[in-house]
Amino acid sequence: MEYKKLRGIISGGGTGGHIFPAVSIAGKLRELCPASEILFVGAEGKMEMEKVPAAGFEIIGLPITGLQRQLNWKNLVNDIQVPFKVVASVRKARKIIRSFRPDIAIGVGGYASAPLLWAAQKEGIPTLIQEQNGFAGLTNKLLGKKAGCICVAYEGMERFFPADRIVMSGNPIRSSIVPATPELRAEACKYYGLDPDKRHLLIVGGSLGSGTLNKAMKAWIEQGHPGGEDIEVIWQCGKYYKQGIEAFMAGREVPGLQYSDFIARMDLAFAAADLVVSRSGASTVSELCVARKAALFVPSPNVAEDHQTHNAMALVRKDAACLVKDAEAAEKLLPTALGLLHDPERIAALEKNIAALALPDAALTIAKEAYKLVK
Repeated sequence: MEYKKLRGIISGGGTGGHIFPAVSIAGKLRELCPASEILFVGAEGKMEMEKVPAAGFEIIGLPITGLQRQLNWKNLVNDIQVPFKVVASVRKARKIIRSFRPDIAIGVGGYASAPLLWAAQKEGIPTLIQEQNGFAGLTNKLLGKKAGCICVAYEGMERFFPADRIVMSGNPIRSSIVPATPELRAEACKYYGLDPDKRHLLIVGGSLGSGTLNKAMKAWIEQGHPGGEDIEVIWQCGKYYKQGIEAFMAGREVPGLQYSDFIARMDLAFAAADLVVSRSGASTVSELCVARKAALFVPSPNVAEDHQTHNAMALVRKDAACLVKDAEAAEKLLPTALGLLHDPERIAALEKNIAALALPDAALTIAKEAYKLVK
C-alpha cells in the first residue's frame, strides 16, 4: 500500500507514559510517508513541552491542568481554575485545528488530549484514541462515542467503547526495548558490573520515584537484607527521593546493591534482571511483555479509576505476573520478590506467560489505523 502525505495532530502528555507512545506513533507515521506533517499539542509546563521538540517534532501548549485529589490550599486554588482553563484550552485547540487543518487527530491521553479531540470532533476531523490502560477513564469513554477508532492494549474494552471500532494494537513502547536474549543479558551484566552467575532484582520506581517501593527497600536494608546474600539489586529510587535515599544509605554497605535516581539504559536493566519490581503503568507493563520479564507489580493507589490495578490484574489472571498491594508492600514486597528469585521454575513460567501477551508492533498498527480513517 502506498501511503500519501498526511497532516496529523497528536495530543496528550503529562507523563513519560503518554509522551513516549505519542512520539512512537509520530515516528511510524513519518516512516510510512516521510513527507507527512505532524504537530503535537500538549499541556503548558508539562514534560512534553521539552521531550517532544527533543524528538524532532513541533509542539504547541494548551493552558490546561487537571483536578488534584489531595486536599490542600494550593490544590484548591488549582481546582477552582480548572473549568476556566478547560474553556480556554478548547478555544485555543479550535484555533490550532483551523490553522493547521489536520487530516486526523490522535489522542494518547493526558491533560491536553481532551480539549484537542473535543475540538477536532466538533470540526468534523476524524479522531483516533489510544487507550493505554485496562480501565478507560471518563474522558476517553466520552470521546470514544465519536472516535473513528479506539486502539487498546487489553481485552474486554467493549465495556467502555463501541466494539466495532476497537482495535487490539497494544501500547507503543521505546524501540530500545527488545526480548532479553542470553547475549543481551551478558552485555547488560557487563554494563552494570553484575555477576552473571547471580540472580538480579530490578526495583523501578519511575522517573520521580515511588515512596512505597523505597520504603520497602529501606525496611529490608534496616533488617539486614535477609535472603539477599546471593542476589544483586539495581534500585532506581527516583529524582524526588534521591537526597533522602543518599542520606539513608550513608554509612550503610549492602553487598551487591547499587542505587540511582534515574536509569538511562532501561533496556539493559530489564535484560539483566531476573525479576522486575515496578508500578503497573500501561507503558511499563507493555515494555515488560516485550522484554519477556518476570514482574512483581505494586499498583499505585493514587491514579484515576485505580487503573494500575486493572493493568496488573489483566496479567495476574493469566499467570503472567504477580502482585503485592501498595498497603502491604512494606511488609511483603521484598520477601515475595526474594521468594520468586529463589524459584527458577516459577520465574520461567512467568517469563513464558508474559511473553505471550506482547504486542511489539503497536505503533505501526496505530499508524495504519490512522490512515484508514483519513478520507
